Amino acid sequence: LKPMLKKLIPLLICFPLFLKAQSIEVCPKCPINTIAQAVAKAKKGDTIIVQKGTYPENNILLDKPLTLIGKDRPIINGQFKGSILKIQADSITIKGFRLANVPFKATEEQAAILLDKSKKFLIEDNIMDQVCFGVLLRKGRDGIIKNNKISSNATQQYNSGNAIHLWSCKNIKIIGNEAANCRDGIYIQFSSKSYIKGNYCHGNLRYGLHFMFSDDNEYHRNKFSKNGAGAAVMFSKRVKMVENTFQDNWGPSSYGLLLKELYDSELVGNTFYRNTIGINGENCTRMKYNENNFTENGWGIRIRGGCYQNDFWDNNFFNNTFDVAYDNNVNDNKFRSNYWSDYTGYDLNKDGVGDVPYRPVKLFSYISNRTPESIVLLRSLFIDIMNFSEKVAPVFTPENLIDETPRMEPFKRTKQ
Repeated sequence: LKPMLKKLIPLLICFPLFLKAQSIEVCPKCPINTIAQAVAKAKKGDTIIVQKGTYPENNILLDKPLTLIGKDRPIINGQFKGSILKIQADSITIKGFRLANVPFKATEEQAAILLDKSKKFLIEDNIMDQVCFGVLLRKGRDGIIKNNKISSNATQQYNSGNAIHLWSCKNIKIIGNEAANCRDGIYIQFSSKSYIKGNYCHGNLRYGLHFMFSDDNEYHRNKFSKNGAGAAVMFSKRVKMVENTFQDNWGPSSYGLLLKELYDSELVGNTFYRNTIGINGENCTRMKYNENNFTENGWGIRIRGGCYQNDFWDNNFFNNTFDVAYDNNVNDNKFRSNYWSDYTGYDLNKDGVGDVPYRPVKLFSYISNRTPESIVLLRSLFIDIMNFSEKVAPVFTPENLIDETPRMEPFKRTKQ
């Protein structure tokens, strides 16, 4: 009997709360015609239904569990006077709104939706435009940010914010959002166990996705296009990157993916298409790169100093200006069973593996890495002769950076 009573007591305590939960309607001609009024009147667990209209409000404080539902996309106009919704409670749902006009302020972060230490929240199907930060989450956990569209008109990094920004968070799901024309599309700092899937980040000034000091995170099937750089993953461990697309990220210091001080991580099934540099890796150790496609990039992969014990296999390199660039003549990384579009070897026994090893690092890539101005000589006969001589007798490029088993046909990945 006692165990049964222990189970029933919490239910009996909560039951009156469920009975008292109610819906509050807000509309321009209703008795309650502002969202702030509705929030002040609401009790824990209530639902606020906001009808179509424009509501000039800002700094609305939500300090108790509530559900806010917008019908026919009501607009909350922040009037460039501060954050719009400031959440300081757990179990909050915000769905179906358009939030607009959030200012930049040098001394305080301003956001369309600002969450402090919030848990088990849902931010879904909202449009945020002309905002500094879209969703800004500090010390939150176990929440979902899903199917939102966030944009700004940022022109300078110093006076703009990020579409979705996480600081010191855990177990956050960021799914199906679109982030455009902000400083960073998605920024994650000191946060762990985030799951980022199906987002589209484009036209952002700095990065589509930016990781800093964030371990044990995953991102799957996101697209990063025409940003200052596609994504930067730095100072982190055990990050998993699967089936993402990095496309058309062009510029003198632009990358599809920038990796720095990254350890024990995986890149599987990603697409790098028409970037200045597909992957730029610096001080990355024990990394696994497999089943990725590098197509029509300036550099497919550029390996800088401090990269050790990395393994590249079953990747496809199609028509890159340089497939691999390497900064020194010492190599501690493995290349095996990759497909190289400019491989000219043969396969006498027809086992699908080239009988002649392939050296992916050309001498000219080594030279242009150190002297960028030399790129004007790229298509000259002199460079072809120089590359051939280095291929026969390596002097400047790493002698052991070699694919002993190059594929004769591209690797075909089975979709997961």
